[in-house]
Amino acid sequence: MKLDQAYSGNVFICSSEHYESSKAVIYGMPMDYTVSFRPGSRFGPSKIRQASVGLEEYSPYLDKSILDSSYFDAGDLLLPFGNPGRSLEVIGEYVRGLLADDKFPIGLGGEHLVSWPIIEAVYEKYLDLALIHIDAHADLREHYEGEPLSHSTPIRKAAALMGGKNVYQFGIRSGSKEEFLFGRENTHFHPFEVAAPLKMELPKLGRRPVYVTIDIDVLDPSCAPGTGTAEAGGITSKELLDAIHLIAGSDVNVVGCDLVEVAPIYDPTEQTPIVAAKLIREMLLGFVK
Repeated sequence: MKLDQAYSGNVFICSSEHYESSKAVIYGMPMDYTVSFRPGSRFGPSKIRQASVGLEEYSPYLDKSILDSSYFDAGDLLLPFGNPGRSLEVIGEYVRGLLADDKFPIGLGGEHLVSWPIIEAVYEKYLDLALIHIDAHADLREHYEGEPLSHSTPIRKAAALMGGKNVYQFGIRSGSKEEFLFGRENTHFHPFEVAAPLKMELPKLGRRPVYVTIDIDVLDPSCAPGTGTAEAGGITSKELLDAIHLIAGSDVNVVGCDLVEVAPIYDPTEQTPIVAAKLIREMLLGFVK
């Protein structure tokens, strides 16, 4: 299912021109209407694509090349600016179409609220779904200043939908006291670290279907300053690559993924979209079987 509302512009490196024969589909969600600090992640998908031009096609980590992969970059969804409710509906409708076509969805955000309708759609297809959430922030609020549609709420919504014990959170180092209490009591909650607890949890998931959502701000601002809510004390890009490779090398059945909250305006060096593009390459090669 091609995007009739796709933008005209650059695509992720080596993207196929053929949707029908592609196993995976990359799509952008340029939405940043509900952020609580700095906007700008609507420009993330386009900048990640631009940065991908500097990548080698070959991953020495996985000994695979994207030249041997089959994926299609559909472009960005045309979202009604300033209308988060309708934007989430558009995202959900599109992802349901991808899943109906047996495509592996790879989403580029955009703020983290865009992950919520994707999780809903994937959960409809895989009722035993587990969620792996890698982020600096817990995203477990019920609302932000009275607004339930906020980039601080998607994982709380996912926990309500799927059951908190199907949600695995890693790298969390920011949130309200209530969020940390909720996480510790209701999800598999692993603050501060990513790779070590991930290595412990993955064998427990067996061959379950898993959706992976990664917020770029799990990285320390020294590694990724181009994000809306940067948070000191994060992990390195190598640690995040290690986490992706741990998931890729496990028995879990990854059925979709996204990378969100790249806000390139805050990073004139462009190191944030450069890191993000490499992460997408590794997820594409590691997760899409």
